[in-house]
Amino acid sequence: MKCLLGVSSSLLFAAVLAACSDGATTGSDAQGSIYDRVFPNPTAPPPTLADFNGDFAKFMANAVSLKPEIVQRQLSLLDMRYDLSNRPSSSCKMSRGKPAQAGIRVKLPAGVTWQQLASMSPAAIKAADVFPAGFFPLPHVNHPEGGMVFPASTIADLKQQTGRDLQRFDLDFDIPEHFLAEFPAGVFLSTRKDLGDVSQGQLITTENFYVLFKDILNPKQLDGLRLLLTPFAQAQFNLTTDRRSARPSLGVSCFDCHINGSTNGAFHLVGDIRPQAVRNRIDTPALRGTNVQQIFGSQRGLESVEDFTEFEQRAAYFDGDPEAAARKGVNTLDRATQVHAMAEMIRIIDFPPSNLDVFGKLDRHRASNAELRGESLFFGKAKCATCHDGTGFSDNSMHDLQAERFFNHRLVNGQQTKDDGPIKTFSLRGIKDTPPYLHDGRLLTLEDTVEFFNLILGTRLSTTEKEDLVTYLCAL
Repeated sequence: MKCLLGVSSSLLFAAVLAACSDGATTGSDAQGSIYDRVFPNPTAPPPTLADFNGDFAKFMANAVSLKPEIVQRQLSLLDMRYDLSNRPSSSCKMSRGKPAQAGIRVKLPAGVTWQQLASMSPAAIKAADVFPAGFFPLPHVNHPEGGMVFPASTIADLKQQTGRDLQRFDLDFDIPEHFLAEFPAGVFLSTRKDLGDVSQGQLITTENFYVLFKDILNPKQLDGLRLLLTPFAQAQFNLTTDRRSARPSLGVSCFDCHINGSTNGAFHLVGDIRPQAVRNRIDTPALRGTNVQQIFGSQRGLESVEDFTEFEQRAAYFDGDPEAAARKGVNTLDRATQVHAMAEMIRIIDFPPSNLDVFGKLDRHRASNAELRGESLFFGKAKCATCHDGTGFSDNSMHDLQAERFFNHRLVNGQQTKDDGPIKTFSLRGIKDTPPYLHDGRLLTLEDTVEFFNLILGTRLSTTEKEDLVTYLCAL
């Protein structure tokens, strides 16, 4: 029996669990057959400015009134999927000292263990509907609306430094700050490895970049950095009334998401999939180490940083809509005088320091026994190096994990699950610095990531082997 609900409300959450359980397990382990009953989906497209005859004040007031329910629905989903407590690792720390979050955070169905799941075939997991909810695609906070969303730390620091406000009036960032990359990230340059982190602990913006980099970069690189920090009009942040910021906005910059050339976990919906319900949430990857990468974009396979830079201006910034871009103030970049400078700057942003030798293997004199065991697993039983090989820990290719083998498709918070298709092999260098993981950020910790691939690849690692593999990943 399905419990069909036409509206959703945070006040109804407990009642929905009770009324729709139909004998299924509820509580911290709840998922499976009640999954989409607990989280009823939006039944109508979100209101637009046109629905209010172009009256921005009324449109904004309506969006603000709907915001608590939208945010609570997403937070309830996250709480159902994950253990969101703040449990920092005592040994795995990011480059500037922030502890990574420790432990498996994906919740299991009641009565099922990771070992049991790993022993089951994909068909059996699908038939029993016990694929962990945290391994499903992660929807946008408001999937029918979409658009760029920034974490609170980025919003606060940018507003203090530059006066720009990237707070949306219609929704908030969803993943708790302790699961995100350290803020601000360190900046490492392949041209000046002797300097280490050149950020001096600061968020790089238009206010401070010149003083920090004038004696480190050449004029072309410096101008490229300026352009990467310059805000340009974007679908949700622009000077028109069709925006999601309270005040008219200059827009967003490349480095508003790729903070200090790394990532802050900002997300949006990928621009090249329709209809709306099947679009992927896309997490921000780091720009570190692009000099050893050959394709760009999680699923697009763009063949150069220059192509990616131009593509993002027209796709991510304006949702692949040329008409909206023209109306809101698209900035068309010149490839010779602007794109080249931006790409030259991006290509010298380096991975953080590690204990790897010239062949990309652990330095035997400094590595722990657990790290060395993890390295053997990485290049052996765990099959990681099948895709993540070489000194850049990527085969510069794309692979289809076929995760749909394990689950029944369903509609969750406005997102229809589907076959993901081929995904770029991202580099694992400095992976501890860039949570959350996978292309949509559905995996909050390295432990979650190891469990996901242990299941998807059928490697059947023991508990100790998984721990050693995590230890090795923290060393990259």
